[in-house]
Amino acid sequence: MDHSTEARAKRKQPPNPATADERPMKQIKSALGSFEPSTNGAHANGLDASLDEYGSEDEASVGIPHAVASADTAEWQATIEKVVSNVVSIHFCQTCSFDTDAAISSEATGFVVDAERGYILTNRHVVGAGPFTGYCIFDNHEECDVYPVYRDPVHDFGILRFDPEAIKYMPLTALTLRPDLAKVGVEIRVVGNDAGEKLSILSGVISRLDRNAPEYGEGYSDFNTNYIQAAAAASGGSSGSPVVNIDGFAVALQAGGRADGAATDYFLPLDRPLRALECIRKAEPVLRGTIQCQWILKPFDECRRLGLTPEWEKAVRERFPKETGMLVAEVVLPKGPAHTWVEEGDVLIKVNGELLTQFVRLDEILDGSVGSEIKLLIQRGGDDVEVTLNVGDLHVITPDRFVSVAGAAFHDLSYQQARLYVVAIKDAGVYCCEAAGSFRFEGSESGWLVQTVDNKPTPDLATFVEVMKAIPDRSRVVVTYKHLRDMHTLNTSIMFIDRHWNKAMRMAVRNDATGLWDFTDLSNPVPPTAPVPRKANFIQMEGAQHAAAVDVVRSFVRISAIMPLKLDGFPRARKIGFGLVIDAEKGLVITSRAIVPYDMCDISITIADSIIVDGRVIFMHPLQNYAIIQYDPRLVQAPVKTAKLATRTIKQGEATIFFGFNQNLRPVVAKTAVTDITTVAIPASAPTPRYRAVNLDAITVDTNLSGQCGSGVLVAEDGTVQALWLTYLGERSSSSNKDVEYHLGLATPMLLPVIEQVQQGIKPQLRILNLETQTVQMSQVRIMGVAEEWIERVEREDPERHQLFMVRKVDANHGGGLAEGDVILTLNGKLITRVSDLDIMYTNDVLDAVIVRKREQIQIKVPTVPTQELETDRAVLFCGAILHRPHHAVRQQISKVHSDIYVSARMRGSPAYMYGLAPTNFITAVNAVATPNLDSFVREVAKIPDNTYFRLKVMTFDNVPWVATMKKNEHYFPTIEFVKDGSAAEGWRRSMWENGKVTRGEGEMMPEIMDEGAGEADAADGGILASNAQTGR
Repeated sequence: MDHSTEARAKRKQPPNPATADERPMKQIKSALGSFEPSTNGAHANGLDASLDEYGSEDEASVGIPHAVASADTAEWQATIEKVVSNVVSIHFCQTCSFDTDAAISSEATGFVVDAERGYILTNRHVVGAGPFTGYCIFDNHEECDVYPVYRDPVHDFGILRFDPEAIKYMPLTALTLRPDLAKVGVEIRVVGNDAGEKLSILSGVISRLDRNAPEYGEGYSDFNTNYIQAAAAASGGSSGSPVVNIDGFAVALQAGGRADGAATDYFLPLDRPLRALECIRKAEPVLRGTIQCQWILKPFDECRRLGLTPEWEKAVRERFPKETGMLVAEVVLPKGPAHTWVEEGDVLIKVNGELLTQFVRLDEILDGSVGSEIKLLIQRGGDDVEVTLNVGDLHVITPDRFVSVAGAAFHDLSYQQARLYVVAIKDAGVYCCEAAGSFRFEGSESGWLVQTVDNKPTPDLATFVEVMKAIPDRSRVVVTYKHLRDMHTLNTSIMFIDRHWNKAMRMAVRNDATGLWDFTDLSNPVPPTAPVPRKANFIQMEGAQHAAAVDVVRSFVRISAIMPLKLDGFPRARKIGFGLVIDAEKGLVITSRAIVPYDMCDISITIADSIIVDGRVIFMHPLQNYAIIQYDPRLVQAPVKTAKLATRTIKQGEATIFFGFNQNLRPVVAKTAVTDITTVAIPASAPTPRYRAVNLDAITVDTNLSGQCGSGVLVAEDGTVQALWLTYLGERSSSSNKDVEYHLGLATPMLLPVIEQVQQGIKPQLRILNLETQTVQMSQVRIMGVAEEWIERVEREDPERHQLFMVRKVDANHGGGLAEGDVILTLNGKLITRVSDLDIMYTNDVLDAVIVRKREQIQIKVPTVPTQELETDRAVLFCGAILHRPHHAVRQQISKVHSDIYVSARMRGSPAYMYGLAPTNFITAVNAVATPNLDSFVREVAKIPDNTYFRLKVMTFDNVPWVATMKKNEHYFPTIEFVKDGSAAEGWRRSMWENGKVTRGEGEMMPEIMDEGAGEADAADGGILASNAQTGR
């Protein structure tokens, strides 16, 4: 299976794959989040996996490598010609995380095993355990949709169905499955199809038939079967490829290989796939029995050490003279049928009185005994032990449904996961297969077992659903949970339950008749409980000096922001930090935009470490990195203090007191001094443009605490706040692939004009110069043509700052006025030597500017732009892509905005991910109809029938045009539109489009971690009670 989503050759493409710090190649399928058992990448549960998982391909050679077909005999060549018409390339999505499988888009191989009915055999890790969409491409490049009809609960095979009538230009034939022809020494060929483009063949010789199933680490692994090993002429392989002999019979199914370069491949025997196929042909259920015990083949010498007696060894060798080992119990699940009866290390002698050494025969007996009993004779330390066990149904302990609620997805624990971690399936807790939304646990996206919610046990899915039905929206409840890798530790968190952005609780049930998962709404949300006023007192810092200064602690509140939809390229779904109360009577708080990046969010404000109230966004500054939010002060009975803000700008070298909150969210204080006040440039994030402060005068101080604290103030001894200490979101590090954050001070006088308007109930309507500046010194401006009298005036009027500003970058679609390289002398007659001097732009539609351009001093009119248009007020979720107008950061970093349809993020496993529509793309047309804005886009895509291909004309961030073909999928990824609306409860109105019309009600998104570009996974900043070591970073 290949899902490296490799780059197509395209101009402006670098010779090497893009590294994490580069913008991904937008016209291609990005390799981000890649998972695939038969290549390298992250495993299904989001954890890193080794190259040994299923194959040994590297990024440069995925799929089946080109092999030695030229050396084949005429007989082999004739066989290959017959086989290739049966081999198909499978392109598919696993649309959401489920059990061991992450949401992915990928490619693999399969082959026709029933041409009349349209059945294709491939691997189980291709079909997956959860929702699947896909299509196959035949050798003549005809295409048709495929749907799963069977995926084995344990073994690595699955069966897809296609419509034979859809293939019109080639005769359909099928490969015959002959597991009996797999013998040591048989020469074989592995015939694969590399991404539907090139036939590739692997040659080899079967060397072993009795290899234990390879362990692929965490996630899905086959077990309770032997594997066939081949000495191959080249390493690697394509998942689901047929392994054929010279007569053209399929003797095995390719499944994996080594990653260390050794010429070894591993194949699944076809005994059980053949039996499953025959059942499906007869429309009979594929019965699968289990005693919840994993067996492993061990050679006779090891069996003897475990207690196998000479008498039994002799009997087995005489009965099976070619066998070299026996089955030994490896894992016995607690509370399972074999628990207390079979122990690890037991050697299996007989089943129902029959000597047995092979997995195939054991499977036959178990599958034929579902619901009844079997008798085992085992040897334990040399003693014969006979036990009678009930045989359970393997399908019953393999989940076929999940529930999505509060943005996360849950199902019962599977046998696959329980076996891997030796955990009892019964009453283990409900399994969180997508830790997102309200259940965004810290440390991993999957693998969590929820034990209790709101102090009520949740041993299984049914109980969990009943508990969640009773919890009101916006409740904060205690949740206890364990991770499968650490069942010793019970974690405890307080979770904010979201039933407003994610209103419906939905059950998805697998339908093997249609190949789809059917969704049913289980309950409507319980309305929120009305908040009540609460009392609290702030902590006392009795040991601290400067009592008036540290009393500023009564002006700080903790802020948690949860973003339900990734907009504006922001890399997180949850952030924690602090804010400063600027008006206690009105409940106004100022905080960093690195904590509250946009207003589609849930804001929780914690006061005095005791009272939690909801907040809402009042104002967001377009340049200076702060937002003003508000809470209801009537709910707070605590001595909250309005911070006294300084009206005089703090000076370099001036003594001050640093008061901040460290990585443990604890207040710290230190006497310090201002080391510098300088104009800084926060680096832009090249891969994913997102909000950053520009044209900024930043304060630095002489204390190590300043680097440890993301929130705080500089405060005078009398308690006057001289500057805010804020977190500034910067670029993404190329070495660590993490987002860099800067901690800097912002002088309070710059805030006062805006704060005064907000206190009066006026929303500031600022205007700005749509450009970015940088400082230039006198030595530089002289060379650039600034006259000596201007240099003298600068030195005279601002003895502290001998500098001017040069335009470094103008925003996209700049409509005249200043140009890049201009040196600004005055605006409306005011000499510009400090960033604060630029504040004149906020209240003027046009500025009179004196500038130096190309060594010539000129006077021009400079228009300003309104900031209301810079914030995102509408978003469309289409085929898993989040689309909105290019936000301010995009306009800052690009020279031309190609359209008003910008791809901000996409969901893994979606059509957008599958067909390569990537973040930072612009969509300019749909089916050759120009779509310059979201209105025209929504109108055109509404005309497209479901499950139908359409064309998108796309422009990359780097001005490379390309055309994407996509298939619409409204079943899993409906079109949902979000529009900012002050009358709506959440501030946004939502509607869903189906069959070209807006439907009543509100659309539900798939529970999925979103990919906003070359980014790290979201951090879970969720209130862990056991530890306060949270940074919100």
